[in-house]
Formats: sequence, C-alpha cells, structure tokens
Amino acid sequence: MSMGHFSEQMPAFEVTKDWNGADQVAIRSPRGASVRVSLHGGQVVSWRNERGEELLFTSSKAIFKPPKAMRGGIPICFPQFGNCGILEQHGFARNKIWIVDDEAPPLNHGDTNNKASVDLLLRPSEDDLKCWPHCFELRLRVSLSMDGDLSLISRVRNVNGKPFSFSFAYHTYLSVSDISEVRIEGLETLDYLDNLSQRERFTEQGDAITFESEVDRVYVGSPSVIAVLDHEKKRTFIVRKEGLPDIVVWNPWDKKSKTMADFGDEEYKQMLCVDAAAVERAITLKPGEEWTGKLELSAVPSTNCSDHLDHPGRL
Repeated sequence: MSMGHFSEQMPAFEVTKDWNGADQVAIRSPRGASVRVSLHGGQVVSWRNERGEELLFTSSKAIFKPPKAMRGGIPICFPQFGNCGILEQHGFARNKIWIVDDEAPPLNHGDTNNKASVDLLLRPSEDDLKCWPHCFELRLRVSLSMDGDLSLISRVRNVNGKPFSFSFAYHTYLSVSDISEVRIEGLETLDYLDNLSQRERFTEQGDAITFESEVDRVYVGSPSVIAVLDHEKKRTFIVRKEGLPDIVVWNPWDKKSKTMADFGDEEYKQMLCVDAAAVERAITLKPGEEWTGKLELSAVPSTNCSDHLDHPGRL
C-alpha cells in the first residue's frame, strides 16, 4: 500500500470490512474529503468532498453481494466493455476479489505528490483463464489529493507469451441533482457511436449535451478534459483523462430504469454515467508490454469551471 503523507498526526487510510465481509480501504484528507474503495472489484464505492457530500451515485436498490458488481460508484470494466464480446457484461474484473499491492512498481511521474494512495492488484484465476486465456496483471492506484480530487491510474501488463487485446472503462456514476438540469461541455462536434441505434455513427450537433430521454453513446477521439455542469447544485465535475480516447455517456431514463432490478424507477434523475474509456478500438499489448489509463475527477463551484477547460493542466 503506497501512501503520500498528508499529516504525521493523521493516518491517511484505514482498512475496514463492508457488510459482506469484503475489505474496504478508506482514505481521508485532513480537510475532510474521503474515498472508499472495495477489494471486491477494485471498485470505488464512495467519494465525498470536505463537507461530507457524496459525489458518486449508488442506487438504493443496489445488490451488495458478490459476485455481482454494485450499481454505482466506479466499477472497473476490463477486459471487455458492454456486451461487445464473448465475456459477461463489462468483463470480469469488477466481479473479482483484488488484493492490496504492497510492492507496486513505481509510476513514471510524481503522482504521489501531496496525495494519499492505495495500490490494488488483480491477476487471473484459473476460471478466468478458461474464458479469457491471457495472463495479465491489472494494477490500480486510487489516490486522494489534499484538495479532495480523486485519481485512478490503471496499468495492464501482458505477462503472456502472445499478444492480447482488451477494452477498458472507468464506469463512473456521478451524483447529480436533476438530470434535466445537467449539461456536458467538451464533446461538441465529436462523432459518437449510438448504442440505441446498433452503434451507428453520428456527429454531435449541440453546443452542449443535455438530457431529455435515454442516452447511451460512445464519443470517440474525445479531448483530455470535459466538464459536467449541475445547474441546481452550482457544481461542476471536471473529468481529466489520459490513455483513454473515448467518453461513454449513459442515462437509462424512465422506461429502462423500470426494467433494472437493482435500480430505482426514478433514480435516473439523480445520476449520470460519464466514463473515460477505450472502447471503439481495442488496446493490444505484446508480451511484456504495459498500458496505462488515468482518470482524475474534481468537483468545483460552477463559476470556476471555465478555468479548468481553458487550461487543461495535468493529471
């Protein structure tokens, strides 16, 4: 477990058990922000700001019982996204038990500066190799900055004797006040694949993306920074990414919500999935190669968000 030291007086993380007995790691900043990540799926299940407000959505009907992934938070989709392949929906990584990685190889840049982190590791089981016969190491570093920004860095290494290809996504459920009052900026004029029209390709025509009905799209070749504006809360999520060329935008709206057992009929109004992803083109690794995909989430007052879009900055 790696840790950037916030304060010598305050432990930066603690390991607890959830209601099913699975280990969870909680990281807290001195200013009050926190994140919790479950070893079931390597899934971030909570991200709170310094006022204690939950920033991620979790369904009130979520099923908190392995081997199924919980509906909410940030499930890890690997080695498949959606049902575009031979594996179960969104792949198997989100349904497996990960381990804390005490000997994680160092990252190539100063990611731990002023951050507290935990490193997790997933290797394939014998059952995994039967359905997806490729040896891999999937490492995940979850970090919380002093300011409460959340970052996830995933590294996939091919320890196989032959190349393999995969898709990947951080399936991020953002908590919003009212979906009809939300808009996304930064995806204007981009092409997208519409999963409601057999993945037909369209070009985004709006000045910003707003929501009046079900949306399930993969925006391809997206910029490294986008913004999700919540007018009612006067809060903006800034989404920064590297190594993940696509953005998946999903809201089930009313009809589909009623068909999902682990989702409330009206909960579509309080959530929006905005996923940093590599979906349109699979990633291929030769033996010994490693891929890195990074996501950073910030929640800022909406009056400040233009500065982040004008100056994308760093991850």
